[in-house]
Amino acid sequence: MNNYLVTDWIRPEIQQLSAYHVPDPGNAIKLDAMENPYCWDTALIEKWLNVLRTAPLNRYPDPTARDIKQQLRTVMQVPDVMDVILGNGSDELIQMLALTLNGKGQILLAPEPSFVMYRLIAQIVGMEYVGVPLNADNFNLDMFAMLEAIETYQPALVFLAYPNNPTGNGFDLEDIEAIIEYTPGLVVIDEAYAPFADNTLMSCLDKYPNLLVMRTVSKLGLAGLRLGLLAGPSEWLAQIEKTRLPYNINILTQLSATFALQHYAVLEKQTQQIRVDRATLLKKMSAINGVQVWPSQANFILFRVKDAPTVFNGLKENGVLIKNLHGSHLLLENCLRVTVGTPEENQAFLKALKEIV
Repeated sequence: MNNYLVTDWIRPEIQQLSAYHVPDPGNAIKLDAMENPYCWDTALIEKWLNVLRTAPLNRYPDPTARDIKQQLRTVMQVPDVMDVILGNGSDELIQMLALTLNGKGQILLAPEPSFVMYRLIAQIVGMEYVGVPLNADNFNLDMFAMLEAIETYQPALVFLAYPNNPTGNGFDLEDIEAIIEYTPGLVVIDEAYAPFADNTLMSCLDKYPNLLVMRTVSKLGLAGLRLGLLAGPSEWLAQIEKTRLPYNINILTQLSATFALQHYAVLEKQTQQIRVDRATLLKKMSAINGVQVWPSQANFILFRVKDAPTVFNGLKENGVLIKNLHGSHLLLENCLRVTVGTPEENQAFLKALKEIV
């Protein structure tokens, strides 16, 4: 094919991007993607398979996904007066939001470092993106810089990950509320890691007319289903709904998620175990000379070493895959991120880390 044909017609902004890369873990212990490491027992899997056998694959799924919406409302304590939209993971919801608010000259703003898809999706849809650096020492919001940026750019859309990825910390609630009050446009609180934290803004939805809350079932142990939820006033969601593709939640996801949330106690037990293991892992990592660790309210831990690429490659050679954040943002120099795995996986990671550092 003539390459000029491609470059003539593809938007320059798309040509300059790199596709989102997901490394092949091979046989390595996979601690790079904030996944729940636990599976279901055989009996529960058999019950789930029996549910899937009822799926009419020749028919389109319920376009409104009523059953799973109701289950999610209950589990995630969505206020009855608020509406809900579902997406293929949070990623699709972020894209729907950006498409809806992407008027001429409109700005999408977020603190950095944070979830990379805020910037990437803004670039894909052609929306101007503004990143505001967090405080370098503790990764808290730099409120002076945030409020100044909001005043300067008057953003149509602000994303706040709470707890934040990849730093793991939860921002101060008073700071978040100040940003909501000061922002002229829409503020979306991304609570992907809510199962591992103690605070949520779901109950604040009726307090602020420009607030939406986003959740996912991925970190609960259902990452393979790709299911996210956006909650908020119907006036906002009715407009965002127009950018949702028809039948976006397939029938196997609807049946599987409904079944899983009917057995939410299993997922909740796993979540509590991850919280306990996070505390143990954090303590043991802090005791290693040459490792700087930050507290986490998520299911991962951010840490800094003298030479992150060397440590990352050394761990990989020892059969442990984590996330190398060095080079992704100035504040993440020589930083790595490890997902909390099973006790056995965590021990293998710690053993290799000690030897390499």
